[in-house]
Amino acid sequence: MKSKVITLIVAMCVSVDLAAIPDQEQPDSLTRELQEIVVTARQPATKLVGSTLVSTITGSNLANLGNALDVLAQLPMIQVTDNAVSVIGKNNIEIYIDGRPMRDGQELQQILSSNIKKVELQMSPGAAYESTTGAVLRIITKRKFVQGLSLSDQFELRRRRKWSVMDNLNLGYRVGDWELFANGTVNHDNSLAGGYTTNTLTYAGRLTEVGSSQHNSYPTTVGVVKAGVNYNRGTMSAGAYYRYNPERGTFVNSGTEWLDSDPVICREINKHIRSHSHLVSAYYENTFADKYMLHFDGDFRQSNGDNSVTTRYPDAHDQDVSSSDTRTSTLWAAKLYLNFPLWQGDVTVGTQDSHTRSTLDYRMLTDRVNVYIPSTLTEANQTSVAMFASWARMFGNFSLSTGLRYEYIDYLMKVNKKRDNELSRRNHLLTPDISLGYTFDDQTQLSLSYKMVTVKPPYSQLTGSLSYVGLHEIEGGNPALQDERMHDIQLFGMWNGFMVQADLIRSLNTYAFVKQLYPSDDLRLIMNPINIDVKALSLYLIWNKQIKLWTPNVTCGFYRQWLSIDGTTYNRPICSYYFDNTFSLPRGWMITANISGRSQGDLHTNRLGSTWFTMNASLGKCLLNKSLTIKLSATDIFNTANYDWTMNTYGIFVNKHQSYDQRGVSINVIYSFHPRTSRYKGNVASESELNRL
Repeated sequence: MKSKVITLIVAMCVSVDLAAIPDQEQPDSLTRELQEIVVTARQPATKLVGSTLVSTITGSNLANLGNALDVLAQLPMIQVTDNAVSVIGKNNIEIYIDGRPMRDGQELQQILSSNIKKVELQMSPGAAYESTTGAVLRIITKRKFVQGLSLSDQFELRRRRKWSVMDNLNLGYRVGDWELFANGTVNHDNSLAGGYTTNTLTYAGRLTEVGSSQHNSYPTTVGVVKAGVNYNRGTMSAGAYYRYNPERGTFVNSGTEWLDSDPVICREINKHIRSHSHLVSAYYENTFADKYMLHFDGDFRQSNGDNSVTTRYPDAHDQDVSSSDTRTSTLWAAKLYLNFPLWQGDVTVGTQDSHTRSTLDYRMLTDRVNVYIPSTLTEANQTSVAMFASWARMFGNFSLSTGLRYEYIDYLMKVNKKRDNELSRRNHLLTPDISLGYTFDDQTQLSLSYKMVTVKPPYSQLTGSLSYVGLHEIEGGNPALQDERMHDIQLFGMWNGFMVQADLIRSLNTYAFVKQLYPSDDLRLIMNPINIDVKALSLYLIWNKQIKLWTPNVTCGFYRQWLSIDGTTYNRPICSYYFDNTFSLPRGWMITANISGRSQGDLHTNRLGSTWFTMNASLGKCLLNKSLTIKLSATDIFNTANYDWTMNTYGIFVNKHQSYDQRGVSINVIYSFHPRTSRYKGNVASESELNRL
């Protein structure tokens, strides 16, 4: 590895831009520390260790880029869209900061890039993680603890078609072995979306079209208040914190509806959102006899959300349609594990347990609609008890890790306070994993892994209640959804600066949305999820090289699935590319310019529209000895992002045209006084349950 030129990997990716994919959870849209790498060059060194990508940031040209989100956006296999982090080709990722879970999205904005030591991306998590975990992203910072007071504040002002503003204030005080911390965030976001939907089908022997148009406004205000304490002495550490998260929002839709050539009907939808959640988390960690490390995490979460919706037809004689729903959930979770050496390797054994209760009280307040969309009260209770064990060892140039996870799940579903025996079930899940890697030299590595995964559907899709969308459209969940069983074989290869990753996936009982006729005297369509079996192949290839002040990163990808529903196939492949550019200019100036695109293709039952060219860019600089960071960013500069999709299921062809206000500019100002990382070492006791809620 030369001191001035280091080759970064690259990947050919199924670049399904998550921001452009219909949201699959909304029916209307669709353990061990890795070896440290010493870096002497400006380009971040990335190395494949087993199935984990390790990127060293210290000393690289990304160290002065801004915050952690800016760094992650320039690393292979990672995407950042509107401050949301995703891993290409993976779902349900977990993010850890210095061994503790990231529970607030603002945490990544609070970490300065100059304080990041390295980033580890584990593409094939073992048995110590829940089987739903698709990838684990670990951020290791420089452990600088300063006695006394520390303060940081981040302010962001964004203009798209509306103004949005965010401010985050962090306070910390450290004395001796104790650390007290508190922070507060206020985020007011105002976004717009528009478009139209047409449904074409044969009904009563003739071709029929059901359509609607939308012009949506989403002003929301979200707050976060968090306070806690950490204690550390020798090998023992403990901590706890409390977080309160209120949210207020309003959804306004001014649009129309039509049926064939009938006159267009004006429609107004007003939805008011009120929700809040409480989270208490605690951890304990200690090392005994210099080799036995015991770790405990405990979480309690309670949330409540109230929504009220009114649909009006001002120019028609139709009665207003009103409904309300109240969703409450409670989670108790604990995780306990022990790590120790055995047979010249590392062993981790432990248990992970949780109890979840989620209720949805849906009230249809309009009598004529209540006939086919009745009020319902659903309650889901789940008790999960899991035991896991994993072992990892190096055999010269070989690395081997293997694990086994057993989980018992007792799932109870009640509808209108009565147990539903068809939906309630008890499962015994056994999920193994194994990974074998070989290192030829610093430039050549190879890894092969297999993992069986059990993915539970989110609670929002398990509800049996229906929602009114329009005069001829209904949306709903599916309480009969089964747990998904997924088999994933992954191949990693790295040679002389190139990297290839291949995934062959077979999913049984995953879910996808379909639209079909609703049994009714009148024409009505319903969109809801169903279980499907799908096979998919994805290939990734990445190349990157520093050329003086310019570091280009070229990513190309391919995704192909095999899926058939009711005689219709969804097999059109998706090709994609990313062209990320980082410019390191004199006097600490940094410029990024990222271009991406993809072809039209199928993702489950959706055929995504093509987006051949989108571009984001930023200009940033650190001042006052890196205590002050100023960054100007622009997103979707040429307004070319495409969010359209079509769906053809059960004889109904859906054409969805969507327009979002992604084009805009923002200015971000970060000031830090005595910046340092938190010493909280707790982990999420049940990450997948938090995500499902």
